[in-house]
Amino acid sequence: MALAPRTALKWIAILAAATLAVFFVYRKISRARQPAPITYRTEKAQRRRIVGRITASGTLSALVTVQVGSQVSGRISVLNVNYNSPVKKGDVIAKLDPQLFQAAVEQANANFLAAKAGVTKAESDVVLAEAQAARARSLTAQSVGTQAELDTAEAGARNARAQVDIAKASLEQSRAQLNQARVNLSYTSIVSPIDGVVISRSVDVGQTVAASLQAPVLFTIAEDLRKMQVDTSVSEGDIERIEVAQRAFFTVDAFPGRRFRGEVSEIRNAAQTVQNVVTYDAVIKVNNEDLKLRPGMTANVTITYAEKNDALSVPSTALRFKPPASADASASAAASGAPPGRQWTGGERGNGGGGRRGQGRGGDSDQRTIWVMRAGAPVAVSVKLGVSDGTYTEVTDGPLKEGDQVALEASGGDTQAEAPKNPFQTQTPPGGMRRMF
Repeated sequence: MALAPRTALKWIAILAAATLAVFFVYRKISRARQPAPITYRTEKAQRRRIVGRITASGTLSALVTVQVGSQVSGRISVLNVNYNSPVKKGDVIAKLDPQLFQAAVEQANANFLAAKAGVTKAESDVVLAEAQAARARSLTAQSVGTQAELDTAEAGARNARAQVDIAKASLEQSRAQLNQARVNLSYTSIVSPIDGVVISRSVDVGQTVAASLQAPVLFTIAEDLRKMQVDTSVSEGDIERIEVAQRAFFTVDAFPGRRFRGEVSEIRNAAQTVQNVVTYDAVIKVNNEDLKLRPGMTANVTITYAEKNDALSVPSTALRFKPPASADASASAAASGAPPGRQWTGGERGNGGGGRRGQGRGGDSDQRTIWVMRAGAPVAVSVKLGVSDGTYTEVTDGPLKEGDQVALEASGGDTQAEAPKNPFQTQTPPGGMRRMF
């Protein structure tokens, strides 16, 4: 049954209106999904003062700290010092009960006297034995005595002389024992080995000290606290930048806002590994004339290893910048004068590609790539880097000039968004034909 002309026109109008509506919706979606123009945040390459610093943590200590112990066992009878007591070298700071050691000295002295008397007796026996041997020789010569009597007398003389040597050896042994007893008695007086301050004490009067395998620590004495040091833990990646006599400053929690100054006095080669992190001890000398600093304080140290007063520098964020993939490469090539499809990196004079890190320090600075704006588009430029303070980094070599705009950040240009699909086009199955609505 054929439709009436008026009905057919109505359906045609409806179909045309639907088609126009879909078309306008598609255009709107297409415009909405088009990537926004890429904009770049830049900063000029300028000359400024750059100070290279290394930060580390450490612990304050005296230049010399001695742990004083006891070499003999006994009971503490006298304590002459306490915490923070100043002492001089040779001062008696404690005493052990000396009675047992005095008795040992007396016994050793008696043994020495007995050995001395034994030497005297042995020497007199030698005189008697030699006289008897001489008489036997005289009688034998007169044919009055026998040869056997002569041999016996001479053997007795030899034995008497040997007994003298034995007695003298016993005397020396008893002398050594007497000396040892006197030394042990002297150890009952515990003296300070240095001038300093007592910073710890671990015994009290009446406490028994047992010195068996090793000497027990009774006191800890620090040398003059007006001269101190900070033992810092510097990572292996930074230790090569540190040298003796470099300036340093540090802060401690006890004095917030106050800086204490020092300098590097020693870099120790003994490595310490904590949780797979290798560190080395860099010793910082510190003057502590006002005695504000105390042993054991935690110090946050900053070591200055380089200073440049007029260094061409770029922001450190420029070293991490990469242009979006949607950036127009041909514009970069045109701006640099290179052939289309090839970007000028400034590394074609034998410097190698950008991003290659050099080894060592100073002249062997890092070789990196930064992006400089040329004709509104970023161009890759290879440069060598020098000192960095974390915010700005020195450029030591390369085509970068003062005033060049260096790209730091890009916004816009959604390169990940897919192109909008035509609503009038269905997805083509593999090996199939496209079918229009």
